[in-house]
Amino acid sequence: MKKKVKIYRKNFSLIIVLLILTTCFFIVALVVSYNLTGKYVESEFYSKKIDVLDQTIKSYNDFFKNRVSEITSYQGFISTESAEKYTQSVFSDFPFVNRILFYDLRIGNTKGRIKQKNHLGLLAKAVYQYKREEQDVSPKIAITGYDPTDFNQMAVKLLKYINRIDTLHTSSYGEIFNTFYDVKPNKISYTNVLSREDVKVFKDIGKDAGKTAYSKQSMFTFFLDAYLLKVNNVHPELYENITVQPMVYDQLANNSDLLITEVPLPAAFSEFKLYFKSGKNYMNAEVKRRYFPIFIILVVFYIFLLIIGWLIYRNLNVNIKLFKLQYDFINNFTHEFKTPVSVIKIAGSNLSGDNELSEKQRKKYGRILNEEADKLNDLMSKLLSFTQLENKSISIKNEEINLEDFTKRYVETFKLKYPDFDISLNINNVNPFFIDPILLGSIYQNLMENAYKYSHPFKKELNIKIVGEKRNVVFIFTDKGIGIQKGELGNIFKKFYRVENQYNQNGSVGLGLAFCKELVTFIGGEIKVDSKPNEGSVFTVIIPYLT
Repeated sequence: MKKKVKIYRKNFSLIIVLLILTTCFFIVALVVSYNLTGKYVESEFYSKKIDVLDQTIKSYNDFFKNRVSEITSYQGFISTESAEKYTQSVFSDFPFVNRILFYDLRIGNTKGRIKQKNHLGLLAKAVYQYKREEQDVSPKIAITGYDPTDFNQMAVKLLKYINRIDTLHTSSYGEIFNTFYDVKPNKISYTNVLSREDVKVFKDIGKDAGKTAYSKQSMFTFFLDAYLLKVNNVHPELYENITVQPMVYDQLANNSDLLITEVPLPAAFSEFKLYFKSGKNYMNAEVKRRYFPIFIILVVFYIFLLIIGWLIYRNLNVNIKLFKLQYDFINNFTHEFKTPVSVIKIAGSNLSGDNELSEKQRKKYGRILNEEADKLNDLMSKLLSFTQLENKSISIKNEEINLEDFTKRYVETFKLKYPDFDISLNINNVNPFFIDPILLGSIYQNLMENAYKYSHPFKKELNIKIVGEKRNVVFIFTDKGIGIQKGELGNIFKKFYRVENQYNQNGSVGLGLAFCKELVTFIGGEIKVDSKPNEGSVFTVIIPYLT
């Protein structure tokens, strides 16, 4: 037998190329995004140090802008008790202040003074020192033994300010800062800011040399320790270690596994810097942490593309199958019509020919015409019924039937039609049964036809077993046919689907079992199949009793 050549061919080359390209783009996207993430994290390592600086010197700015200027609120009249209370609060709130000098000043035309052009002068009546190390923080009078440089510089600036200032105008912030503040590495000196009224009074005192007069002033020098500055690492994901180091500090070892950057501290801490250091492994952990969401997004997108590709492939595959089904249906349906039409035409030609026919021949041709017409009518009825079932337009006419008599009639009919068909029947425990006999007959007709058609020529056997259960009637059709492959069991009830075998190459349109399933479903039942190749098939139909 010549092997049938398939006209349909599946070509996976385009799908494979698409899959390879998609995978390559996916891998490239993973690599590029990882490298970009690494560069971005490294860039942040060098740029985000300003955030750390701002947060670290926040307490220093608060000290400089608010706590230092608080001295002015005393208007120069700070007692040792007030100075002690003030220094205690400074030590408590600002750990980087480790020593404070309090100068109790006198400004006027007194003796022993630092003078300017007029008679106005400034002297330190007493100096009190406060240290963080002392538990009681008690003041010490230290008239000698302290460095007078800070006092002398502040005194000169203050006296010059009084001599030159115009009391009719408010002093600018620059004039106030340059006069009453003195910021040097590791220390800040401050005197209370004079009001315009105070300046007028001091100008008048300086003009009168014969009059002895003075007024109190206060000056503080704060000694700062940069190493006590609390480093606020607001980016622990970037910086593994941050320390305060001198400006001249530089790590001698050139370690390629370290990322290092630095930023100078401002104002009184100008001799120091923040020194940032992170290991490569530490930075890689941050890169992976930031890369993980990108990785997930890329994977999801990749899977999404694969799913789209699979859906496109499935859709194309389904379309090909539908095209094949339609092609086979038209081909087989044409054959099914062509055969009886050809036979009818031949019989008709013989009947209408010039040759005289005997009575026996006329009856023979008449029987052939009836049989072929019945085939055509059966095929058309099946298609029409299928359409009615799908559209739910068929009406059910239920009536009580005797299943044993009903089934025996079909068994006898098939035995007459197919003398070589061995059919056995077993019926047990069946109650009165209501159903549309035409629909049930169609189920019998299709399952019995299938059992005969797909059995070996010398082994055409069928056993029909009907069992009554509590709520259902079970019909079991067991044949000894060629069987069905396991992979085909899910497809045999599909419309126009044909299992490829030697028995249906030219004699099936794939409607029988699909029609049978539609009938069973329409009357509220269920149909199942169990089959083994070359051993046979078992079709089980379960139909509920009408209530």
